[in-house]
Amino acid sequence: MAIEEPKYSVIEKAEPFELRLYAPMIVAEVKVNGDLDEASSQGFRLIAGYIFGQNQVTEKIAMTSPVTIEEQSTKSTKIAMTAPVSIEPNAGQWVVSFVMPSVYTLNSLPKPLNPRVQLRETPAVKRAVIQFSGFNSAQKVADKTLELEQWIKAQNLEATGAPKFARYNPPWSLPFMRRNEVMIDVGN
Repeated sequence: MAIEEPKYSVIEKAEPFELRLYAPMIVAEVKVNGDLDEASSQGFRLIAGYIFGQNQVTEKIAMTSPVTIEEQSTKSTKIAMTAPVSIEPNAGQWVVSFVMPSVYTLNSLPKPLNPRVQLRETPAVKRAVIQFSGFNSAQKVADKTLELEQWIKAQNLEATGAPKFARYNPPWSLPFMRRNEVMIDVGN
């Protein structure tokens, strides 16, 4: 069964890196606390509840991929993902999001019953991406983020957003079949 993914075009490719231009999209997102795994699990459950019918019309919404998670900094300065990621409980605040199927508009999506689940339209955006397979840990995500940041710098691009970690497969997928990505919004 094919699962819808966000629409994008590849501007540049240098394995394992890509520079992509994403089309505008609508996301359902929730803010959660904890380390990467705790936040990812909690956020997934909250948004899954929404798409599986916990909305004002009990409508089921098709699952899409990826599920993304982005750490939120409480400071106004940018902090590399490698610094705040730790194995300590309640390490930070995260935004977990699902892209909504493209058949919906912001007005046609059913409203979530849980006030923590928010719907938001995002504009077109250019993103640098590194893709990898296997299990993911906070350390592996931090290592891949550092690799991506170095590639961005080598390409003379400027990061304009915080790193986002994207999971494309269910947890029961075999490690070598898993698709994971770290994405960073960039400008020229």
